[in-house]
Amino acid sequence: MPTPQDILEALRTVRYPGFTRDIVSFGLVRDVQISSAGVSVHLAPTTANEDVVAEIEAAVRAAISAVPGVTGPIEILRQQPPAAGQARGGPQPIAGVRSVIAVASGKGGVGKSTVATNLALALASLRPHVGLMDADVYGPSIPLMLGVTERARAGAGQRLEPAQRHGLRVMSMGMFVGELTPIIWRGPMLTKLITEFLRNCEWGDLDVLVIDFPPGTGDVQLTLAQQLEMTGGIIVTTPQDVALADVRRGIQMFQQMNTPVLGIVENMSYHVCATCTARTEPFGHGGGAAMASEFGVPLLGEIPIVRAVREAADRGTPLVAADPAHPVSRAFRELAERVLVRLTEAERRAAAASPLTVVS
Repeated sequence: MPTPQDILEALRTVRYPGFTRDIVSFGLVRDVQISSAGVSVHLAPTTANEDVVAEIEAAVRAAISAVPGVTGPIEILRQQPPAAGQARGGPQPIAGVRSVIAVASGKGGVGKSTVATNLALALASLRPHVGLMDADVYGPSIPLMLGVTERARAGAGQRLEPAQRHGLRVMSMGMFVGELTPIIWRGPMLTKLITEFLRNCEWGDLDVLVIDFPPGTGDVQLTLAQQLEMTGGIIVTTPQDVALADVRRGIQMFQQMNTPVLGIVENMSYHVCATCTARTEPFGHGGGAAMASEFGVPLLGEIPIVRAVREAADRGTPLVAADPAHPVSRAFRELAERVLVRLTEAERRAAAASPLTVVS
């Protein structure tokens, strides 16, 4: 007969749908009991989405059935999640923040932080109060791009004070550690830091808060999904197939977060020769549009490869702020305009879906 530890090890192969971590690490498995009558597993799902829970339960049964010595029935006991809006730890908005945009990518190296930073600056040219939260804990590049050199500080009530740069309110892990300091943190420490950014930061009144997600799916994404109500998500990709394959994972992640996908941005879409104006496509072209069509979401923009974008970010003044008339800056403003339209649509749908309370 297998031991409970044998069952737990088998359950570590079951991934939470849309994420890279397993259900044991996420704390979904509360108890395992083994007897001659069979195996009982107590699960505590963090979502009320019945399709997701059914997928997890099916994977649990398959994993346990494969354990040598399991011959009896497999019983799954489910702990029901609290009703929406009643759990203190459930997704909640940030006081004073009207809309939250998550900028994510299925893999690193696609220019996600560059897009997030320039998009935030473009939004700030259209809306007066915009914030940028760098949730890429292991690779916080936002301070370098925005020229933020000061350390994070606490204000009244020991609440964190965002830095102010180019009209943005900014908070990043990079404001706590040195540029060359490696960040070697486990999940609980990451959760605590992200919670501080969300709940103990003086964001003030914001029209939009842009959150630069880490690449892939993991602890930070799950923490944000559990704690924060997000208005919509944007997926950043590049045209080549190896990047597009990860777009599916990013879209599935937002679906599991119950966050509308506002659209896809194809970065490094093409290059225009500065002297001959010839257009080349070093990473191919059209992949973002095809992926957007496949999932029924808009292609929000195609951003070209331009040296000026990198040079401006290295100087701490992103191109949208350094040269608003540059063609790429105009492309980011057009992207921001499309995002605002999608935000308005998402807010209207959310308002229509909310139950009405009759006050007598």
